[in-house]
Amino acid sequence: MRILTHTVTEQEDGMPVKKLLRQHFGLSSSLLKAIKWRPDGITLNGMAVTVAAPCRTGDILAADVSDPPSHNPHLHPVDFPLSILWEDEDLLILNKPAGITVHCAALTQEPVTVAGAVAHYLHSDQYHGVNRLDRGTTGVMVVAKTGYIHARCMALLHSGDFYREYRGICLGTPEPPVGRIDLPIDRENASLLKRRIDPNGAPAHTEYEVLASKNQLSLLRLIPQTGRTHQLRLHMAAIGYPLAGDWLYGTEDKSLIARPALHSYAVHLRHPVTGEVLDVAAPMPEDMLRLLE
Repeated sequence: MRILTHTVTEQEDGMPVKKLLRQHFGLSSSLLKAIKWRPDGITLNGMAVTVAAPCRTGDILAADVSDPPSHNPHLHPVDFPLSILWEDEDLLILNKPAGITVHCAALTQEPVTVAGAVAHYLHSDQYHGVNRLDRGTTGVMVVAKTGYIHARCMALLHSGDFYREYRGICLGTPEPPVGRIDLPIDRENASLLKRRIDPNGAPAHTEYEVLASKNQLSLLRLIPQTGRTHQLRLHMAAIGYPLAGDWLYGTEDKSLIARPALHSYAVHLRHPVTGEVLDVAAPMPEDMLRLLE
């Protein structure tokens, strides 16, 4: 159960419960409508109240923003070890390994998924992933523990209060060494997986910077300004510098690396409840480090 609380200030004396719930907790209309019908969903000094009730200085206003009971037949909890980088009662920040998907792939049943491992760890039948990584991509993933926190995080995504930084290793050395890629992305015809650059596609923006070059490979700092599927992989391939090991948009070479050389390196996030600024990073994986040795 997740209960949010607020102590009414002198300046807020006389304000109705509804206004303070929106002002301090950012509750959506749908969530407010849902929790006001829960037993003790909204309380003032421990007593259930309506959203029209006036608040007085020093009152303790509380709202139950827990997920309602549900059953997701596609979510299968599995006992699989999680590499946890940071955790509190609202957020779980993980270091995802290569080789597992976030959800079951289309028309297939995966023995292990991030969603299943998180469901087992949290003893939950729901999964609220804030960012999603491909099977082959490693690194930082943010998971919300409730739908309420998920919505608050998604509202911040790709802003100064929530952005992600990746490391990638590409073939060759991009010129110029610092740049921005603005190429719209759409689905590839007749493919469930592949994307393509298409002027009629969804806008997609990526910033890149070359950090080091060696062995005809370059280590990149990549910041997605949008969150399109395969955006970083496709954008680097589109400007002529595909990621090493990218079998879909470049050339597969398992002797080099057995997956696309992409790592979700860090996340910068202002906590949607506490306001604390979180800077969480995951170390570079061994297979990518070996490429630049």
